[in-house]
Amino acid sequence: MRVSTEQRGFRRVSIGILMFAGLAAGQTPPAQRIPRQDLSPAGSVEGIVKSSEGQGLGGVRIVFKNNTSGQETTSSSTGEGVILVPALAAGTYTIQAALDGFEPLNLAQFEVAVRSTSVLDLQMKPLATSTETPGLPQEKYGQEQTSSPYRTLTVRGPDTGVTPTPTPTEPLPEEDQVFVKVPNRWKLPLPPFRRYDGTADMQYMKGHLWDPFNTNVLKGDKPILPHRIFLNLGFISDTSNAVQTVPLPTIPYRDNPNHYGFGQYAMTQLFTITGDLSQGDAAYRPVDWRLRVTTDVAVDFVNTGAPGLVWANPALGDSRFDRHASFQEMFGEIKLKDLSNEYDTVSIRGGIQGFNSDFRGFIFSSQQPAIRIFGTADTNRYQYNVVAFDMLSKDPNSGLNTFKSRHQRVYIANLYRQDFIVPGYTIEVSFHYDKDDPSTSVNKDGFRVRPEPIGPLEKRSLRAYYYGFAGDGHWGWLNVSHAFYQVVGTDKYNALAERPQNINARMAALELSMDHNWLRYRTSFFYASGDRDPKGGTSSGFDSISDNPNFAGGNFSYWNRVSLVVSGAPVNLTDGSSLVPDLRTSKGNGQANFDNPGLMLVNFGADAEVTPRLKFFSNLNLIRFADTQPLELLLGINKINAGAGADSGIGVTYRPKNSGNIVFTAGFNAFFPFAGFEEMFTGRTLFGFFTNVRFRF
Repeated sequence: MRVSTEQRGFRRVSIGILMFAGLAAGQTPPAQRIPRQDLSPAGSVEGIVKSSEGQGLGGVRIVFKNNTSGQETTSSSTGEGVILVPALAAGTYTIQAALDGFEPLNLAQFEVAVRSTSVLDLQMKPLATSTETPGLPQEKYGQEQTSSPYRTLTVRGPDTGVTPTPTPTEPLPEEDQVFVKVPNRWKLPLPPFRRYDGTADMQYMKGHLWDPFNTNVLKGDKPILPHRIFLNLGFISDTSNAVQTVPLPTIPYRDNPNHYGFGQYAMTQLFTITGDLSQGDAAYRPVDWRLRVTTDVAVDFVNTGAPGLVWANPALGDSRFDRHASFQEMFGEIKLKDLSNEYDTVSIRGGIQGFNSDFRGFIFSSQQPAIRIFGTADTNRYQYNVVAFDMLSKDPNSGLNTFKSRHQRVYIANLYRQDFIVPGYTIEVSFHYDKDDPSTSVNKDGFRVRPEPIGPLEKRSLRAYYYGFAGDGHWGWLNVSHAFYQVVGTDKYNALAERPQNINARMAALELSMDHNWLRYRTSFFYASGDRDPKGGTSSGFDSISDNPNFAGGNFSYWNRVSLVVSGAPVNLTDGSSLVPDLRTSKGNGQANFDNPGLMLVNFGADAEVTPRLKFFSNLNLIRFADTQPLELLLGINKINAGAGADSGIGVTYRPKNSGNIVFTAGFNAFFPFAGFEEMFTGRTLFGFFTNVRFRF
């Protein structure tokens, strides 16, 4: 019995739901057919048509006539005599073949079977007046061939010694009678063609200015100016809403039983407009030059349910409405040199630009002013970057750029090698230098962010050197992603240690996953070293520069998504979009802190691509601190347990147009505290729910 499309869709959704329920038990859903892979009732024909001498005949007109319906299908043989009919309704056919200079050929009762290829072998006899195979003189050298379908030529035999009289030829037509002149290849007229019946897929469809899919001069599909100059405009509307419970950090509210209520709400509306002007070929070869500007406008609202969280002055209330506009990209780029015929190049880019220094964003992922030299080598097997950043402060509410300097410079160099050892596996070696000079800063909400408001307010000078090795790809059926970083350097004054410190810390991460049909099962491990002796001369707690990791669940993890402010101390245990409990004031404005407890995290999860439009995520993190001594020193608690908590989350993304132009995302998180978290905050379960709607042109 054949299963309908609706039944298949319902079955796949059911299996996706059962997968989440049976993940811990190791249940594996049965194999599924590819959606919409309907089997065609047609067959195909392949074969050859030859002369009596066995030579292939080109240009033979072949008519297939269905004996039942009477429908005719016409085809022609290639120059080598090959016959190819890729789609022909199953049934019995009468075949007629015709070619000038040859006797017509009729073949009855030729069978074409369903979903199979029928072989056709035809042999045509020359007409009685013809003694030669067209274009292949065999005996009568020096004589004209009168039966050939080709233009009559006089051929001189190899041993007659006769010089033939040249036959006058017609003059060649003018170019404008043969060719259609167009300014460039992007303006070639394309014939209307429909791949399938209906309106689902039509090639060469004429586009419109508001259509981002088909040919559109505003999306860089064809030049907007002469000399191969393209314009690509983009617009994004991003709407985010979040409701969550978090423990309040201020001491006066710790005994209030309602401050853990489900009442903290945040909304952000972000508009992004991008203009990209470039010169190039729009495919394969890197551009000759590029100018790019991206402007973001953010409007956000937050209500925390308690004073002192959104404003440093509690008298200003427990809610905030804010707006901010910035340039997230504003750079120029030019290609310096072509290095090979395989499109290996070296280019330079200057201005505000985005950069992610590794596969998962563990160390640096931000949009900042920079000078960047980048390129490829050995047929793109090697990619390299050398970048120097002059860091700007971030708006504390939207996370967008301001024009205020952070007095911090970051230098990065990395090298990627594709297909290392095995195809599909890429490695990276990298170096980061964080030069963070002494400065003071209070953000617009009134909170001090540099230096940390811990102990004496003494300015800090930080020099940190990161050495890294990372890899991403697959070894056969096993997907692998890993990273290791060692950081050394000096901190001229650490607020927690109240003295200068040397830096010696490390981080390691590993994710293994496997794909089974439309499911992906994954497990991962993350380790950031902690500081066992905060008052000693060496800080060994790992911290990043400006991370944004896509690891261990990402936004579907409560620990990764929510900022947790340490009770009684105006610093964050974790900042939004970060895994490291670094005890710094702000990732966007504060300085790295290497006196921190570190982290050990074990992750289990599964992703289910139920349909091309619908995807489910499930995630579980087990978290503990590597060393709790920095927390004990900061909070004045004698002993804190290392257990942090269990972080679980589920999520879904839906793409109604099967593309990234419209995407709906929703997620639910639950954090179950362990003993250490309860001693610092609360033992109650914390919840979070968020939605995101993105429209993109």
